[in-house]
Amino acid sequence: MSQRKMEESLQYSKLKDMADEKKLFLEKIIWVHHWTESLFSFRIERPNSFRFRSGEFIMIGLNDNKKPLLRAYSIVSPNWEEHLEFFSIKVPDGPLTSRLQHLKEGDHLFLGKKPTGTLVTDALKSGKRLFMVGTGTGLAPFLSVLRDPETHEKFDEIVLTHTVREEKELAYRSFLEKEIYSDEIFGELLGNRFTYYPTVTRSEFRTEGRITDRIRSGAFAKDLKLTSKKFNPQTDRVMVCGSMAFNKDMSSMLEEHGLKEGSNSTPGSFVIERAFVG
Repeated sequence: MSQRKMEESLQYSKLKDMADEKKLFLEKIIWVHHWTESLFSFRIERPNSFRFRSGEFIMIGLNDNKKPLLRAYSIVSPNWEEHLEFFSIKVPDGPLTSRLQHLKEGDHLFLGKKPTGTLVTDALKSGKRLFMVGTGTGLAPFLSVLRDPETHEKFDEIVLTHTVREEKELAYRSFLEKEIYSDEIFGELLGNRFTYYPTVTRSEFRTEGRITDRIRSGAFAKDLKLTSKKFNPQTDRVMVCGSMAFNKDMSSMLEEHGLKEGSNSTPGSFVIERAFVG
């Protein structure tokens, strides 16, 4: 065995011991994609025993001075996928993201064993339309929910909004506009029941501005040919994921429209991931 292989084996052994001690999985990076200088996605192998509901988040992390440094990340993959995908920002001085952004295939990271979260269809009452409203990396859980067959059994129409500052930050845009329709299962399932609605706040775009402003002004309803600019508490269900300020703004608006927040124990007409900020 070469010196390099011996060092890698020793390093893996130390990380595995740390993972076992902290009751974590240790999984290999199998794919990395950089969308922009500040956004990237990556996939890891999925442990055979790992189970989760589409839309949940999990703790992931790296070794930090002989202890795991962990943060909550929503899972991009649907619950049936064989790998686990994550969507991340790059924060230059971030304790974890400053290092995560340099991940490459073959590296390893820690994965928690207890997924959780409220951005799941279980926390919503059945309805006609499901609106998934996200900003930045808050798109992540909705990519999971969108590809869960259960979502399509529960709702007749699905609208996914994604608000970013600049057009180049619309990660997964090609997938949501084109590629998903060629999927053997979801292409036919989505048909004309799915709408992807991106908005951009700091550069010219066909749908400019904050999604909250477009909803309030009626532009959102007009674009989607909805009968009212307000959400209908009888038929509409909403999931929200973004910054704390965005979540608070959306929550206030939805309550003004008569919607009630739901949870895993008491399903409602809208949910916000309060334990995770995208």
